[in-house]
Amino acid sequence: MKLYDSLADWWPLLSPPSEYAEESAVYAKYLDAAATQPARTMVEFGSGGGNNASYLKKQFDMTLVDLSAGMLAVSRRLNPECEHIQGDMRSIRLQRQFDRVFIHDAICYMTSAEDLRRAVETAFAHCRPGGAAAFVPDYFRETFRVGTDHGGCDGDNGGLRYLEWVWDPDPTDSTYIADYAYLLREEDGSVSVEHDRHVEGLFSRAEWLAILKDAGFEPAIVPLEPAEAEEALNLLIGVKP
Repeated sequence: MKLYDSLADWWPLLSPPSEYAEESAVYAKYLDAAATQPARTMVEFGSGGGNNASYLKKQFDMTLVDLSAGMLAVSRRLNPECEHIQGDMRSIRLQRQFDRVFIHDAICYMTSAEDLRRAVETAFAHCRPGGAAAFVPDYFRETFRVGTDHGGCDGDNGGLRYLEWVWDPDPTDSTYIADYAYLLREEDGSVSVEHDRHVEGLFSRAEWLAILKDAGFEPAIVPLEPAEAEEALNLLIGVKP
């Protein structure tokens, strides 16, 4: 996907860190209260450009793991005090455990039940007994809806605007598509257009809960307060006994 490779440096203009303040506070609240183990250390898999971490690091000692070298470079500029490691959430093993494990919407790139199971097993392997993990898929199968979104902003040396189109060509499988069109304005005023297709996973609430339970977690879907739901609709917590 171009966004995490050749276009990674544009990420802060597509998704500015300032937009994550309220959302990250929701995750910090529920992760901190999720289990009996005191919450001091956290590993985030699929940490991307580090936007959530830029807030979570105020409360947790963060280790950030992502598959994309380009996105890790963006995150290092934003979070120089955090440890950054390149790796695949389906297979990486850091040989240590953390009080909390966090996987934000990067979990959407698990497009099969087997991939999702492997990512959840990674979370379990890195979670201390008495700790907890949080997962934030964009949709459950029950909440999926076709639609569009747009956004972007200007920076010191250019600007970006995007259109996102979410649709599902085959409702019987475990994936849907998010097509993006990016308008990229360079410092000299020239504008180019890029298309980027993201294939993402879609699983029911029951499938999610079963996979977390099979991995060893005590799972729950968090019923969020109305004021929180706009920013974080689908939050699952797994407690490690």
